[in-house]
Amino acid sequence: MNSTNDTQQTHFSPQAHSEVHDKTKSTNNAVINVHPREVRKWLESGDAILVDVREADEHARERIQGAQLAALSTFNPSQVRAMAKPGQRMVMHCKSGRRATDAARMMAEFASTGLAISSMTGGIEGWKTEQFPVVLNTAVSKISVMRQVQIVIGLGVLVGAALAWFVHPTFIAIPAFFGAGLTFAGVSGTCALASIIGKMPWNKFNSGADSCGI
Repeated sequence: MNSTNDTQQTHFSPQAHSEVHDKTKSTNNAVINVHPREVRKWLESGDAILVDVREADEHARERIQGAQLAALSTFNPSQVRAMAKPGQRMVMHCKSGRRATDAARMMAEFASTGLAISSMTGGIEGWKTEQFPVVLNTAVSKISVMRQVQIVIGLGVLVGAALAWFVHPTFIAIPAFFGAGLTFAGVSGTCALASIIGKMPWNKFNSGADSCGI
């Protein structure tokens, strides 16, 4: 299970606003960071496709109109490549930019075919900083499925450890169970707990969530 989330908020300085294209730290110079204002122009003209690499519940709760979902946890570069029409640019976005940069690097192999690959600076948070519109679904929980998974596992470990200390040592099996589950999730890339939580009534969307990736 990858517990990393895009919690870092992006604050744009005047200098950052003037820099529309910035090279990423990737060794492949075909991948660039692009400011949301430029991305919006491309989308309005049909010159680009916007790919959202956040998880399904994040996309269901808040999304940019027209963005196509391709969660990083189940990212398939070949399938994502097929989303773009001939001549279109491909722009990745996430919450604040980290996952989108990773996805753009995974797509860099297609640069040789003429596909222009970009990562949107600041992600959807940067988009909202520019006061551009987003589509909201208030029926979806504000706490992401993966944060809910982290809460359940954390409570399970704490309760199991407390019971083992104060009641009986055999309760150590509870945190051991969660530890084994985390190990399996990390090795297999799937998480049964995420799948179960994703189907709960308060997560009112068709998630298909079975991955612990962020």
